[in-house]
Amino acid sequence: MTERAATSAPAPVDRALRRERFGWYSYDWAMSVFNTSVTTVFLAPYLTSIARAAADDQGRIHPLGISVPPGSFFGYVLSLSVVLQVFVLPLTGAIADRSGAKRQLLAAFSLLGSSATLALFFVAGDRYLLGAGLFVVANLCFGAATVVYYSWLPDLAGPDERDAVSSRGWAAGYLGGATLLAANLALFTAHDALGVSEGQAVRICLASAGLWWGGFTVVTVSLLRNRPPHQDAAPAAGTRTGALTGGFRQLAGTLRELRGQRLTLWFLAAYLLFNDGIQTVIGVSAQYGAEELQLSETTLVSAILLVQVIAFFGAVALGRIAARTGARRTVLASLVVWVGVLVLAYFLQAGAAVQFYLLAVVIGFVLGGTQALSRSLFSQLIPAGREAEYFGLYEISDRGTSWLGPFLFALTYQLTESYRSAIFSLVFFFVAGGALLATLDLRRAIVAVGNIPPERL
Repeated sequence: MTERAATSAPAPVDRALRRERFGWYSYDWAMSVFNTSVTTVFLAPYLTSIARAAADDQGRIHPLGISVPPGSFFGYVLSLSVVLQVFVLPLTGAIADRSGAKRQLLAAFSLLGSSATLALFFVAGDRYLLGAGLFVVANLCFGAATVVYYSWLPDLAGPDERDAVSSRGWAAGYLGGATLLAANLALFTAHDALGVSEGQAVRICLASAGLWWGGFTVVTVSLLRNRPPHQDAAPAAGTRTGALTGGFRQLAGTLRELRGQRLTLWFLAAYLLFNDGIQTVIGVSAQYGAEELQLSETTLVSAILLVQVIAFFGAVALGRIAARTGARRTVLASLVVWVGVLVLAYFLQAGAAVQFYLLAVVIGFVLGGTQALSRSLFSQLIPAGREAEYFGLYEISDRGTSWLGPFLFALTYQLTESYRSAIFSLVFFFVAGGALLATLDLRRAIVAVGNIPPERL
């Protein structure tokens, strides 16, 4: 047996490792409800209505003395939280790598984030500033906890197992998000019969996401274990502030070093493009369905839930396909499907709810697998001991360019006054991102950072 084969062969999965993997999967189950129930469905319209109730005679609100229309408020709040993440997440990763205390960091960020989400229950009347502050804290903690969570993947799976483990995590997340969202939608739909006002129903739904996130994180923290930091990342012995001050130094060094990691940057550029396309399709699909296809709100919300359910099966299925054909080939094939989705969306008939549901099924099938396999591919491109820090850069990379897709969509609509042309314009991101990924020598990129490539790529 060659040295490479001996090193890259999957290690036997003992009981302790299975327990840790279950704990890791459970965090995706725990945190995904924040994205689905809070960010995607309930908070934006509710916080907008709260801001509108607090508006002056000119229909304006004045957060921090700045005059803005209520309809723009949530967008600005979301942008602020993302900007803060751009500064905080890489440093969070550097500290996590140096401290060797990932369990404690994950617990702290999740506790603070879930508590802020739970406190959204008290956002009522004209308390739009309270809602904004709580969401910024929750979203910042959500991103920081995600970075720490992602960094466990190389510890829990070897190169040839990583695609499957990552896919199971994404699948658990979509199932968890769909489960709570279904319960919340049932409560929201039946709020009159239950004697609850619409506002109270939304507040209960928001608070339930905080309880779910915090409660299931207990399972994760109890099953995962810390690893000692890599020798290059460990703080100096006897230095109480070694993790923090060393984290700043390590982050600065990594940013300088990354400029020389041409192939890793190549992958990040490809990911930025096609992931921006994915996020934009998800973000504008409700607008496209409402404005161009004239579909009801019930149809749109139920389609979101359908995507969550199908994404569970899609993540598992694409993970198994990747085990046979390789992750990169599977991601490239999924990008072809995404292009097909946009072509079909262009030709959808107005009012055709069944067609819209069928398209949601296709989106759900490729959504989870594309993201899960991208995560596992990037994990192969991280130098040992830098997992959390590099995943911090990975997380903010798509957030830093997340305006490109919506901008192209809006610009195309402005020039053509056609939502169909606007949705079709997003094909660019999948074609350009796929072309970059297809031309990347991924095996050489993995070797360049000192890792052993999996048998199939």
